[in-house]
Amino acid sequence: MEEVKNVVANADFDWNAFENDLGVYDQPKEQIAEEYDKTLSNVAVGEVVEGTVMSIGKREVVVNIGYKSEGVIPVSEFRYNPELAVGEKVEVYVESAEDKNGQLSLSHKKARQLKSWDRVNEALANDEIIKGYIKCRTKGGMIVDVFGIEAFLPGSQIDVKPIRDYDVYVDKTMEFKVVKINQEFRNVVVSHKALIEAELEAQKQVIMSKLEKGQILEGTVKNITSYGVFVDLGGVDGLIHITDLSWGRVNHPEEIVALDQKINVVILDFDEAKKRIALGLKQLTPHPWEALDQNLKVGDKVKGRVVVMADYGAFVEIAPGVEGLIHVSEMSWSQHLRSAQEFMKVGDEVEAVILTLDRSERKMSLGIKQLTPDPWENIEVKYPVGTKCNAKVRNFTNFGVFVEIEEGIDGLIHISDLSWTKKVKHPGEFTSVGADIEVVVLEIDKENRRLSLGHKQLEENPWNEFENQYSVDSIHEGTITEMTDKGAVVALGENIEGFCPARQLVKEDGTTPKTGDKLNFKILEFSKATKRITLSHLRTYEEAKRAEIAAEKAEKRAAADATKSTVKKINASVEKTTLGDIAGLAALKSAMEAAEAKSAKKAAAKKEDEE
Repeated sequence: MEEVKNVVANADFDWNAFENDLGVYDQPKEQIAEEYDKTLSNVAVGEVVEGTVMSIGKREVVVNIGYKSEGVIPVSEFRYNPELAVGEKVEVYVESAEDKNGQLSLSHKKARQLKSWDRVNEALANDEIIKGYIKCRTKGGMIVDVFGIEAFLPGSQIDVKPIRDYDVYVDKTMEFKVVKINQEFRNVVVSHKALIEAELEAQKQVIMSKLEKGQILEGTVKNITSYGVFVDLGGVDGLIHITDLSWGRVNHPEEIVALDQKINVVILDFDEAKKRIALGLKQLTPHPWEALDQNLKVGDKVKGRVVVMADYGAFVEIAPGVEGLIHVSEMSWSQHLRSAQEFMKVGDEVEAVILTLDRSERKMSLGIKQLTPDPWENIEVKYPVGTKCNAKVRNFTNFGVFVEIEEGIDGLIHISDLSWTKKVKHPGEFTSVGADIEVVVLEIDKENRRLSLGHKQLEENPWNEFENQYSVDSIHEGTITEMTDKGAVVALGENIEGFCPARQLVKEDGTTPKTGDKLNFKILEFSKATKRITLSHLRTYEEAKRAEIAAEKAEKRAAADATKSTVKKINASVEKTTLGDIAGLAALKSAMEAAEAKSAKKAAAKKEDEE
C-alpha cells in the first residue's frame, strides 16, 4: 500500500484529452479496442484445442492451452501413454471456462473420444499399425484402450503361441492392427498376432520349402493336448500325434514331454498348401520288436506290467513297446465264464508263459494258467469213477446243474440224476447257485474235459423196494398233491409219487376229487425203469360191482341149467311116471318157485340201493 501511496502522476499527461478522446492515439479508439480484445481471446467451451504439458504430478497433469489459460487433467487419462513428458503437445476438450474452484476444466479423454472413431476407421481402411494400452483382462481376452475407445483383444490374437498367463500383458502398451469394426454397436476388435503372422509368413515359406520327409529338426514344445503335441520349428508348427510319441502306450502326452521343452523330431509328412506338418518322436529310436531278445520262444516265462484291461483279456507290456495279450480263457483252468478284471488290474506286475510269438506281425499271446499244473492231466487218478466229493453250484440249465469240484474242474449233474423219487422240473427247485452239493463221479471224458456227476447215486435206489411194495393190482391210500388237466399227482408215501389219469379219478358218487383229498388207489402200472406208477381210484369200487353182478349172473345161470336138466329127465321118463315120480315133480316145482323168489328179492334190493 505504501508503494501505491508514493506513486506520482505524470505531470505532462493530458488527462482531458484522454477522457474526451482528443487525439491521444494515432488510431481510432474503437480499432485499438478491437485489436486489444483479440489479444485476450475467450476460451471456446465445447471445442478440442491443442495444449502443452506444463507439469506432471502424481495425480494431475497441468496443460496450458494458451491465452494464459491452464487446466488440470487427472493423470489416469494418460495411462495409455506412460512416456508422456513435459512440453509435449496434447489435445484437450474444454469442458468449462472455470469449475467451482475457478479453474479451467479440461479433458484429454473426451478429446480423444471425439476423434477416435474416425481414427479407428482410418486405421482399419489403411491397414495401419496403431498403439494401444491394455487396461485389464476379461473373459476370453483383454480390453485395450485405442484412441480412447475400449477395444477387444481376443486371447487367440495376442500371440502366435498359446498364452498361459494373460496377466503379464496388463498395463502394457503394444502395437496392434484393427481387424474388425461393428459400426452399429461400435465394437472394435484388434490383434497383435496379425503383426507377428505377417513377419512369420515369410519365414514359413522359407521353412516349408526346405522340408523333407525323414528330416530331423529341433523344436520347442508349444502346446500339449489330449491327442498330441504341437512343436514350434522356428516359425512353423508341427503336430506329434499321441501314437507317434512312444512305441509304448501313452495315456497322455504329458507323460512324455513338457511345455517349452526342446526336443528332436522327425518329419513324417507335410502339406505345403495347408501348412500342416506331421512329426514323430518314437521314430528316432529303433522299434522295440526289433530289439526284442531273439532267444525268446514259445513256452518261455516272461514278466511284464498290465497296461490295458478289457472284458476279453489283458495287455501286458513285457518291454517298452512290446505287448502281449492274455486272453481271459488263459487266466484260469476253469471252464465257466469270468471277467478278466477278476484276475488282475492295470499296473499289476505279472508273470506269464509265451503261447504264440509272431515277430513279423509283432503279435504275442500269453497265458498265466500254464504256470500251474493242468488239473485234468491226472483227473482219472484224482477223481476216479465212483468218487464222492463236495462241489459248488455255478449255474443252471433246463437239463441240469453245472458244478465246480475245484478250480478248473467242472462237471454236470443231469436233472435225472438229482433225485430217485422227486420229479424235478427245473434244477432251481432242488438247489441254488453258490450252494454246496455232494456228488459222485459217474463218467469221465478227459478229451473234452467233461465230468458226468450224480447226486441221487449217493443213496440206494429205493425203487427196488418199491417194486415189491407197490405191485400191480395192489390198493394203497394216497393224497392228491397236484391237479392237472391230464390227471392228478398222488403222494403214496414220503418219497414216492404216482399219477392217476383224469378218467380214473371219478369217485363212486360221480364227483371229481380235489387237492388234499385222501383216497384209495389201485396200482395199474409199475415201471422201475422209467420210475412211473400209474394209479386208479375208479377201479377200487368198479371192480367190486362187477364181481357182484358176475356172481348174480352165475347163480341165475346155474338155476336155469338145473331147470333144463330136470325137465329133460321128466320128458325122458314121462311114460314111466309113478306116484313117486309125481311126488318128485312136486318137489321140483317147489325148488323152482323158491329160486324165482330169491332172484326177485335180490333184484328188489338192488333197485332200492340204486335209488
